[in-house]
Amino acid sequence: MQNAITDVPGILVGHATNLKAMTGCTVILAEDGAISGVDQRGGAPGTRETDALRPMHLVDKAHAVLLAGGSAFGLDAATGVMRFLEEKGVGFDSGFARVPIVPAAVLYDLGIGLPDVRPDAEMGYIACQNASQAAPAEGNVGAGTGATVGKILGMSQAMKSGLGTASIDLGGGLVVGTIVAVNALGDIVDPETGKILAGARAISVAPNARPQLANTLVIMKSLLGKTALRISSAHNTVIGVVATNARLDKEETNKVAQMAHNGLARSIRPAHTMYDGDTVFALATGRKRADVNTIGAYAAECMAAAIVRAALQATSANGLPAARDLKS
Repeated sequence: MQNAITDVPGILVGHATNLKAMTGCTVILAEDGAISGVDQRGGAPGTRETDALRPMHLVDKAHAVLLAGGSAFGLDAATGVMRFLEEKGVGFDSGFARVPIVPAAVLYDLGIGLPDVRPDAEMGYIACQNASQAAPAEGNVGAGTGATVGKILGMSQAMKSGLGTASIDLGGGLVVGTIVAVNALGDIVDPETGKILAGARAISVAPNARPQLANTLVIMKSLLGKTALRISSAHNTVIGVVATNARLDKEETNKVAQMAHNGLARSIRPAHTMYDGDTVFALATGRKRADVNTIGAYAAECMAAAIVRAALQATSANGLPAARDLKS
């Protein structure tokens, strides 16, 4: 066990990163296909192929999931993932061609790097070439390259976040794993202690002062917060994947995606706002018998752990401090 989503058999992860532009993408490959589901919450999503994953639709398996920066522009990276899979003969057999099923979700990172450079088809293809069963890099990498949190007072008072992954061994060879890029309006909190790890920073008049955390929930009920929310825009979103080698049907896999959102609620405060487009995909590779309630419960635990790692593994960038900069 590597404490990573790649602990789930059949799941590979690859990143493509542009540190100069502060953007990137992450691909989660399931080339043999995985029963798939999705649950999207929050008011500002950027997604692709999500309807196909819901019950009462023909397709039940996805071959990859793409997580990307670049806002809606970043959805173009899924084209590169499709090209990679098509070259390998992977896809839904439509009779005349194999069509790779590649759902995707994007986050808004245009405010931290170069807004005219976004993940594209070539970057998506490169992420696939980089995919492996090794534990994926975390922090400022892939879809988490330009991720930030705590933006209620604007980007100047935000903090750097990133991408995190985690896994849980449920015994008997059954594994649940998650990967998530955390780009939230709210603060990242330790679900065990309630301590804020990264989020909105208090305004300081002292030059070079050590960053001091504010509290987004407290700010929201103040006059300053009410004004800030009125002028806020959709520059946020948490996007992630939960995978398991449990044997689940399509309805059960959608339920796991839904329950995984409990991990967001435990570790991001507040979550699912109108300024976030929080989206979680679920993949079931289908080899181990398991109860869907158990898988969903631990999907939430694993998602919360990955979100915490996204904060702790991030490093400061473009003038924004990270959680590690708060330590004395």
